Amino acid sequence: MELFAKQELETIRDVPLALKMSPRRLSQFVGQEHILGKGKLLRRAIEADRIVSLIFYGPSGCGKSALARIIAERTKAHFEELNAVTSGVADLRKIIERAWQKIKFSGQKTILLIDELHHFNRSQQDALLPDVEKGTVTLIGITTENPYFYINSRLLSRSQIFEFKPLSNEELKVILNRAIEDRENGLGKTRIKITPQALDHLIKTANGDARRALNALEVGVMTTKPGRSGEINFTLSVAEESIQKKAVVYDKKGDEHYDTISAFIKSMRGSDPDATLYWLAKMIYAGEDPRFIARRIVICASEDVGNADPQALVVASAALEACEFLGMPEAKIPLAQAAIYIACAPKSNAAYKGIDKALTDIEEKKVLKPPKYLTKVGQKDYKYPHSYAKGWVKQDYLPVKRRYYFPTEEGYEAKIKKRMEELESRIARSDKPSQRQKTGHYEKKASGQGKRDKGRTS
Repeated sequence: MELFAKQELETIRDVPLALKMSPRRLSQFVGQEHILGKGKLLRRAIEADRIVSLIFYGPSGCGKSALARIIAERTKAHFEELNAVTSGVADLRKIIERAWQKIKFSGQKTILLIDELHHFNRSQQDALLPDVEKGTVTLIGITTENPYFYINSRLLSRSQIFEFKPLSNEELKVILNRAIEDRENGLGKTRIKITPQALDHLIKTANGDARRALNALEVGVMTTKPGRSGEINFTLSVAEESIQKKAVVYDKKGDEHYDTISAFIKSMRGSDPDATLYWLAKMIYAGEDPRFIARRIVICASEDVGNADPQALVVASAALEACEFLGMPEAKIPLAQAAIYIACAPKSNAAYKGIDKALTDIEEKKVLKPPKYLTKVGQKDYKYPHSYAKGWVKQDYLPVKRRYYFPTEEGYEAKIKKRMEELESRIARSDKPSQRQKTGHYEKKASGQGKRDKGRTS
């Protein structure tokens, strides 16, 4: 059993700060209040030492492994650990055999921690399943991937699944300040003066990853010479060097946020893919929420492309869904694809202008009631378009004549415009039933249409 307990840390030289600052007690753990808050199920189970098989999943550096080791410190069970990247079925069988011997001779249970569980293939997971089912081992599986896609469904059904979320900026601030002040495991024996700008930069660029933030802090401190007073001056430039990412002026609640997203949207609207990519890159680099960006792309797809290319909305919506599924940094790829598609697509705001004009009429003019033959009461007088030639018949759908949608000549909307013009030209002959309707299926459909139309409301 390899647990990095306090006594072991003291015997290991050059242990990374992130590992030394890993919490050893539940009271030291920061974040994941949605599953570890007071009275929550997982916290109660850990405190009572009544752990069942668990699967922790979420992004790197949010506390999955740290919590597993806290469980290991608290439990009276025997603890074993594997990494799925470097282990196989033979390693599993050795641990399961030891676990069986523990139960047989002392009645002691075994908790098996498997890191990177998603790297086990289907047969390796199947080899683990029987002993999890029998209780020979209690599994704690850790993965950065969605377990519903990568883990055996039978293994999932026998485990409690907990999603870990990226740490908030405030939680990262607590962790970094604790590392700076901690004299035993942290950097407290070194005099460090860190500027608010430097601390803020480490937090923002860590993107919810405590390990990354602590590693950058350690690199900055270890590579910066103390001043004459013996104090290390940890400035913004030091922070940029230590995390290898320069600070971009971008306040998510300030003008820079709104100015950049405005430039991004206007670049897509103006059909400039290069400018679109630049402003997208700036937002991504500054740590903007990819879901916010994706939502703006969806809006632009409808507002500025519209029916000139109906596929634009499909691409934009798919990018939004992909962002939810992938997260950063991979989400930058579907974001770029969708933004370029919107920028290069033909443009029409006819749908946007149409709904705005209709809403203005609703707000400012007398609200109209539907013609009686469009309601349930007057269905017998309703003309069913599919009973007529080419599925169309002249019929008023508003009690007064109003026009809201004016299709343009751009892209697919040019076809829509041509069809609307063709329909308008058929007024004189549109009320006559088609020749096909007079025979066979169409005749039966027409004769029974009145009964069916009584229940039709749209």
